[in-house]
Amino acid sequence: PALGMLHEALAERAETFRGVTKLGRTHLQDATPLSFGDEFGGYAAQIALSRERAQRAADALRELALGGTAVGTGLNAPEGFAARVIATISQRCGQPYVEAANHFQAQGACDAAVEASGALKTVACSLLKITNDLRLLASGPRGGLGELQLPPLQPGSSIMPGKVNPVVCESVAMVAAQVIGNDAAITVGGLGGQLELNTYLPLIADKLLESIELLAAACRLLDERCVRGLEVNAEHARAQVERSFALATALAPEIGYDAAAELAKQAAESGRTVREVAEERGYGAALAKLA
Repeated sequence: PALGMLHEALAERAETFRGVTKLGRTHLQDATPLSFGDEFGGYAAQIALSRERAQRAADALRELALGGTAVGTGLNAPEGFAARVIATISQRCGQPYVEAANHFQAQGACDAAVEASGALKTVACSLLKITNDLRLLASGPRGGLGELQLPPLQPGSSIMPGKVNPVVCESVAMVAAQVIGNDAAITVGGLGGQLELNTYLPLIADKLLESIELLAAACRLLDERCVRGLEVNAEHARAQVERSFALATALAPEIGYDAAAELAKQAAESGRTVREVAEERGYGAALAKLA
């Protein structure tokens, strides 16, 4: 549910920001332009896929090892015990649980939990990527990229008035680090099963539940206290596009790669924009096609 709400918030921001052009970046260097809508649409898609992964993780956990008793043979279990207990659990939890198809697998291994943890780790990686981007885009605001404005949850620091730190993004990043660490512990627990019983189950259960709870809380926090209050510095973003050499790339199909490269070089050396140099060199018609 928390992933669903975060997806809605990101998708709404993508739609709101769709008409605002910004500079793209690859290798942390200026690249061709895109819109904030494109960028946030990518984040929304990441979270939509995270929901699917979380659902598959839940599905992997529906088989219960009840009824196998000591080693998986079901010795001394009353007839129908597992079916009756699992039906009660399903009713109380509102989820369709089933008895393990093979009790020897279900008790000697915890592969489903390892699979679920891997899905949660992937969700954590998605959240970390998104929050790192938000921190970069909001950096500055004057000494960094300064393209986004974060909600001022804690305006000012201990000695710097007016400073807005990306505290929500930082907290989500720490949650992601913890979930990735939990996944490592769960992996060790999963491969630690010996013969007919995996005795690491308490560790696996504890860390799996912690990862679920932490990720849910982080998604709600990011949604409610950050994403819904984000704003773009549209004029600043457009000015960065205009100052960049990306226009030369867009002109290349019209004037040729070598001529476009020469435009970019001359603009860099003269301190002017690519548009100014292109107009000076008689490429007005090519510029008009881009408009």
